[in-house]
Amino acid sequence: MPHPAILWKGGGVNHGEGGTMAIDGSELDGVLAGAVERGAVHGVAGLIVHRDGVLYDGRAGAARADTLYRNASMTKAVATTAALALLEGGRLDLDSPVSAILPAWAQLQVLDGFDGDRPRLRPPARPATIAELMTHTSGAAYPFFSPELFRYCTLTGLSPVIDGRRASLMAPLVSDPGERWVYGTSTDWLGLVVEAVVGESLSAHLARTIYEPLGMVDSTFAPDAGQAARLMGMMARQPDGTLAPTGLGLPAAPEWDAAGHGSYGTIADYGRFLRLWLRGGELDGVRLLSEDTVALALTDQLHGAPLPEQMTSMVPALTRDVPSLPFPQGWGYGFHLTGVDLPGMRRAGSGDWAGIFNCYFWLDRASGVAGVLMTQVLPFFDTPVVHTFAAFEAAAYAAVSAAGI
Repeated sequence: MPHPAILWKGGGVNHGEGGTMAIDGSELDGVLAGAVERGAVHGVAGLIVHRDGVLYDGRAGAARADTLYRNASMTKAVATTAALALLEGGRLDLDSPVSAILPAWAQLQVLDGFDGDRPRLRPPARPATIAELMTHTSGAAYPFFSPELFRYCTLTGLSPVIDGRRASLMAPLVSDPGERWVYGTSTDWLGLVVEAVVGESLSAHLARTIYEPLGMVDSTFAPDAGQAARLMGMMARQPDGTLAPTGLGLPAAPEWDAAGHGSYGTIADYGRFLRLWLRGGELDGVRLLSEDTVALALTDQLHGAPLPEQMTSMVPALTRDVPSLPFPQGWGYGFHLTGVDLPGMRRAGSGDWAGIFNCYFWLDRASGVAGVLMTQVLPFFDTPVVHTFAAFEAAAYAAVSAAGI
């Protein structure tokens, strides 16, 4: 889900703690506290990290240092990292057809329109590849961001939202592989590829190869009772602008470990993951990826496949429309990419993404800085949260600049 820098109208600067360096975080503290005071969020945490440590760690409202969050689509970058490690180890090939590893993929057809109320399906023009799963160019869509697939779900009884059933992965494609960027279940399929290659569940594989080596101690696909007690409650924006509790969230008992959205964790855990990428695939003496693979993943891989002008919401309770951005952008392996320097903010080549519960991150290797903002609010791309994140990012860069880092 694209970053919201274009909506920023003003911002500040700030301090930090927990690393070998520090920045003045007073304005960052103000951004977070102000968001709670204005009712933009009920709780929010912000983290700024550098290659060499934590620059800022702050929170306001219902957020605590050990609060767990539903990472949602921020799971995608971590799962893609596991797939990239298999690529380095020679166990996965970017050009391999998905169906060569997962025969079920071969059952997917392309939704080619409707004859009245009857969906018209056809075979894809060619097989999708592993690389196309990583770049969201496989043709697999989310119904809540696809008018044609939403209509298909309405006519066939398939759920238009991720409900935890594997059947939701069998929705038809909405375009031929390689034709265009389509946001959807590609990373979920990539997680199934990882499981097939390594012979263990995705949750077990990520725990063994990423979470434990990096010290991401609270990252999981199945919170235990103690972790569940630390999970921030979900809120939804009401028509009058206030927030109220909502029962919407991740499925309680999913049938598979969803690489596209299924993980939980603390903001500190995600900060350690981002520091791995800032440092070129190594953290605290643990190397998970080579510098070359990191550089490859943060290079545009769309090869001319167009990004949409707008991601149109079909389920307003879940997400608002997400507009396009008025500057060059792209997609690498697991990350959306900003193609130009944004004044006072991230540099060209930065990676980013978000989770549907209004969690956001960016990864700026050129500046050596990454940041995360965590809350649990619906719908996605909520304007008050978007402005909070943009102000938080701007304040972070001002503070880093003032500190001479």
